[in-house]
Amino acid sequence: MRIKVDTSRCTGCKLCQQICTIEHYGEINPKKAAIRIGAEFPEPGVFTPRLCVQCGACARACPEGAIERTGSADAFVLDTSKCTNCGVCVETCPIGVMYTHAAAPTPVKCDLCLKCTEVCNTGALTVVDSPRPTSR
Repeated sequence: MRIKVDTSRCTGCKLCQQICTIEHYGEINPKKAAIRIGAEFPEPGVFTPRLCVQCGACARACPEGAIERTGSADAFVLDTSKCTNCGVCVETCPIGVMYTHAAAPTPVKCDLCLKCTEVCNTGALTVVDSPRPTSR
């Protein structure tokens, strides 16, 4: 399973970011969301959601083995009890969607909880079945 992003449908409402931080931090703080929304203005006013594609580059780079694919899930999940917040995963992320936040104890990474797809009312974020990417 994957999250498909249709940038032509994103209105920049940030509901996806809000539900992400409510789910993972119990607060509304889009700056701590695992989904990033780029905005290009003034013309034509384009919003570009970006999120982890679960490629596993972070897991391969993590010196602590703190990021693993869990069970039958398609996500690489960060085990906060193993993470030392060294930042190697952030530096390794090929699409730049992992990052650190001063108020978060570990790097922020999408765990494919799919809450963002549940609140996206424009169809910019949808769940699709697709094969897992192979780990390199």
